[in-house]
This record gives sequence, C-alpha cells and structure tokens, in this order.
Amino acid sequence: MARAVAAVAAAGTVGVGLAVRAGADGAFAKYAGSALYTVLLCALVAFCAPRARPLVVAATALGLSWAVEFAQLTGVPAELSAHSTAARLVLGSTFKAPDLFWYAVGAAAACAVHAGVRRRA
Repeated sequence: MARAVAAVAAAGTVGVGLAVRAGADGAFAKYAGSALYTVLLCALVAFCAPRARPLVVAATALGLSWAVEFAQLTGVPAELSAHSTAARLVLGSTFKAPDLFWYAVGAAAACAVHAGVRRRA
C-alpha cells in the first residue's frame, strides 16, 4: 500500500509541476519547481524504501537534490543537458544557490505530508 501511495504522490507531483510551469512564470515558477523537484525525489525514495521514516526519506531526497545542484559546479550536468532533454530535466545545468533553500522547503513539506499519511494509516 505504501508503494502505491508513493507512486500516486510522484505522479501528482509531476502533474503539479507541469501545471505550475504552464500557468506561472518568474520567481514563483522557478522556486516552486525547485521545491517540487525534491518533493518528487521524496516520493521516489518512499517508493523504493516504503518502510523508511519520513525524516529519513526527506533527508535522503534533500541530500540527492543538493548533490545534483553542487554537481552543476563541475560543468558535467551542463554538458549532458546540452545533448539531452532528460538530462536537462533531471540534472539542470547551472548552479543557483537559492535552489538549495527551496530544496529544503520541498523536503520539509514532503516530510510533513508523509508523516501525516503514516499517522493516518
């Protein structure tokens, strides 16, 4: 059951991300996208480790998000993104320090929702 909830959460997060991208622009869309990136990673981590505690799931997703962002300082993601739309969506291309904060916001929000869902189950 936990995997099914995580899969629905992942699909819903992608849907929300697409809606934000289609209906908003500027700083809101940019930073909402950053937060939703980590929310999606939380759902994927929860799918892979359905018994993991919400804080562990959120910390893992946040660590992955930060690792991808810091990897952008190497230029490797930018090179891969120049050749692949999938790489551009997953890895991005340019380091932006404010994204680090918004990843934490997404992790905190996902952790709160995950904990609430677990309490109800």
